[in-house]
Amino acid sequence: MSLDWLDRAVTTSAYLWRLERADGVALGFTSHDRDIVIDAFRYRAAPGMVPSSIALSDGLEVDNVEIAGVMTSAAIAEADLEAGRWDGALLYISLVDWQQPEAEPLPLICGEFGEIVRSGDSFTVEMLGATSFFDEPVAPLTSPTCRAEFGDRQCKLSLHRYQRQGRVLSADGDAIAIEALGDAAGEFAFGALRFLDGRHCGLSYTIISGEAGVVRLADWPAQPVVPGAKVLLTEGCNKNFATCRDRFANSINFRGEPYLPGNDLLTRYPGA
Repeated sequence: MSLDWLDRAVTTSAYLWRLERADGVALGFTSHDRDIVIDAFRYRAAPGMVPSSIALSDGLEVDNVEIAGVMTSAAIAEADLEAGRWDGALLYISLVDWQQPEAEPLPLICGEFGEIVRSGDSFTVEMLGATSFFDEPVAPLTSPTCRAEFGDRQCKLSLHRYQRQGRVLSADGDAIAIEALGDAAGEFAFGALRFLDGRHCGLSYTIISGEAGVVRLADWPAQPVVPGAKVLLTEGCNKNFATCRDRFANSINFRGEPYLPGNDLLTRYPGA
C-alpha cells in the first residue's frame, strides 16, 4: 500500500464514512467539500461530520471512537434516529486522497453503532470496534433461567414455527389489536412484533404481554401506528425451565441451572 500522499506539503486527505443499516440501506459521507465517487459508490460531502482522534495500534485496546455530527443530510433524519433504524448499523471509516480517489484508501476503523445521543440538531455516536467484545465474560454465568435467546443456535428451535402474520386493527396507547389473533395473543408475551410495511417497515418492538387479540409493546413507536399495517408476530419465552419443557418440549437445550442450590442453602448451619 502506497501512502505517499500523506507526506505531501499540502494535505489532500479526506475522511470517508460508509454506513450500512440493518435494513440494507447503505450511505456514504466524506469530510471533503465535494462528493467523492469510489467503485460507483457516492460519498456525499458532509464537512460537519468529524471523528474524534483515532489511534491505530497492533495491541488489543478497544478501538472505540465517537463521531459528532449535525443533521445536515436528509439521509440521517431525526425520525429515523428516534425510531431506531440506525441502532446496530455498521460503520467503516477510512482516509483517502481526494485527488486520487481510485487509489487504495487507508482503513482506520470499523464496527457498529453503539449509544446514540442527540442534543437539538446534533448527535454523537459511540462506535464499538471488534475488540469491544473482549469485555464480555469468558465463561457463561450460572442462572436459574435460560441464557439462550429464543430461536438462536443454542436454543435450536426454528422461529418459523412460532411466527404469525396479521394486520393491525387498532392502536391505543401501548396496545395494538391484531386481526384473528384471539386467545393466542398470550403466547406472544416476551416475543417481538415487526412491521412489514408502512412507515415503520422493518422495525421490531418487544411485546411485554398479550390477551384477547391485543398485544402490548415495551417501547411505543415514535410515529403513530396506522390501522391496516402488516405485521409479523414472533412468540416469546419467559426463559423458565417449565416453559421450555412443557410448552416447547426443548428441555434438552435449556441453558440454565434451575436446580442449582442458592446461597441460602449453602450458608445453612445446624439449628438455623
